[in-house]
Amino acid sequence: MAETKALEGYYYTEKHEWVKVDGDVALIGITDFAQNALGDIVFIDLPKVGKKINQKDSLGTIESVKAAEDLYSPISGEVVETNASLTSDPASVNAEPFKTWMVKLKGVNSSELSSLLNATQYKDYVSKLD
Repeated sequence: MAETKALEGYYYTEKHEWVKVDGDVALIGITDFAQNALGDIVFIDLPKVGKKINQKDSLGTIESVKAAEDLYSPISGEVVETNASLTSDPASVNAEPFKTWMVKLKGVNSSELSSLLNATQYKDYVSKLD
């Protein structure tokens, strides 16, 4: 299997979500490993703006031609935006999983990042799944 992509400056969950934090705002998406395992993504259901999310809460679901999976939040915060382009083009996640964020949270607690994996730790974790 090809080496899993994991970008520096992002944090990762063992369920294959990523989070990129800038101040008290966070973008959340799924990893390259996740999109590859799912295959062609056909539908994404995301939370409503204003919803308060706790770390590890469900953010919605993602469906592909192979499976439907829950999405979980790597960090707590309030949903301030969802990526509206995913409604008409959910497969864009397959093309660029690190540029195609799904949910934007504000009011995040960066101390929760310590419970997540950095890029090196995530690559190591995924390498043991093969």
